[in-house]
Parts: sequence; structure tokens; C-alpha cells
Amino acid sequence: MNLDILKKLGLSEGEIKVYNSLLEIGATSINKIHEKVGIDRRNIYDILNKLIERGLISYIEIGGKKTFNISNPNKIISYIEEKKLSLDEIKNEISKAIPQMQEIFRSEKQEMFAEIFKGAEGVKAVWEDLLNYDSIYWIGSGGYIPEKYPAFFKDWNKRRIKKKVKSYHLYRYEKWYITSKSWFTGAKILPKEFSGNPTVTVIYGDKVGQMLLGENVSVFIIKSKELAENYKKYFKYLWENIAKNH
Repeated sequence: MNLDILKKLGLSEGEIKVYNSLLEIGATSINKIHEKVGIDRRNIYDILNKLIERGLISYIEIGGKKTFNISNPNKIISYIEEKKLSLDEIKNEISKAIPQMQEIFRSEKQEMFAEIFKGAEGVKAVWEDLLNYDSIYWIGSGGYIPEKYPAFFKDWNKRRIKKKVKSYHLYRYEKWYITSKSWFTGAKILPKEFSGNPTVTVIYGDKVGQMLLGENVSVFIIKSKELAENYKKYFKYLWENIAKNH
């Protein structure tokens, strides 16, 4: 489909071509992208890295080979809002294109076993995807995103509440004081033994995410109905038998 409107968001012609190829092909290798767009491979690598930094695409590396995939197209709208771009007209035009993009994005060819999101925009792209599900379950919460990106989180949480997305947190012991915040649907505190590095497990829909939220942030997402069901059982056991109310 024609995505030239993205030029007004600062995307180059090459970036738009690569983004559109991933939308149409689905998760794929750099060789397939090269065949589709005809851009020099070295330039494609640069373009992919820029799109990853914007949070518009993700990747998974297996056996030294990377497979790339686009993030949920809704990330484009949140990108406009977060950057506070004066683009109301453009936002309206893009909003009209999103349904068609979503239809292509959600088609069977887009199924992907795993993907990696890197950097601030990558993490935010995952958080945008969370809002597409009824419930979110967190293991090892610590208020890391509210601390790192307060403006983004404030807006995100408002939209979560508006969409009535439930959010259940199992907080780290040392972060007990965060349970006094109104950031969630329900919250309990894990024992000291569960404390450690700032990593958080999130379960939503048929996805399980591992978030590394230290100095360098990244998220590893696995899409598997069986795995998600098991992790929800782990969460339920911890919630009912291990975690405590503050």
C-alpha cells in the first residue's frame, strides 16, 4: 500500500519502502527485503537500524541470522503523539490508513515465534501492544517504566484505564511502596528471594515478554499460546500462595 504520508513524519523514501515491504511480506530476512525493494544491502542495514530505534520494527536473531518484522501499526500514531508533532492533519490521514495496515499486519503471514525490541522506542512499542489485550500480568514489577519515561507512562496509563485494560502486578519486595500508586487493577508484593536485577516478565494474550530495564533496555517477546497459558498459571500460583498484600 502507499505509505508516502510517512515522509511527513521524517521517514526517508528508503525507510518507507523497507517498512512497507515488511508490512506486505511479514517477518522475513534481509535477503527477502533486498529482493523486494532493490536497495543496496548496506543501506538496508542502516535503514533497519533506524526503524528499530524508532520502535517501528523488531527482530529476532537465530543462528547468527536476523529476521525482521514490523511493530503493531498503532505505534505510528503513538509516535506522533509522543513527539508532540504538530501534525493533526497527518494524524487523521494516517488514522484512516491504520485499519487496512492492521488487517495486513494481523494476517497469517505475520505469525512469528519470537522478536526483540531494543531501546526506548522499542520498549514503548511493546507497551503500545499491551493495550490491545484485556488483561496484563506482571511478575517482578518495580515501576521502572514510570521512572524512566514518566510522560509516556502517564499518557499510556490514561489510555489503559479508558480502554478498561486490567493490569495485575507482582512487585519486587524492595518496591513495596509503589503499591500505594493507582497504576494497576491489583497488586501484591513478592518475597525478598525474588529480588534481583531490573527485569520484568509480562504475560498478555498469547504472548510472554522478558523486559530488561537496566541501563540498556530491551524486550524479548515470545508468541505461544501454550507458553502464555503456563505463565498465567505461574502468576496465579504466586498471587494466591506466595505474594502478600502490603
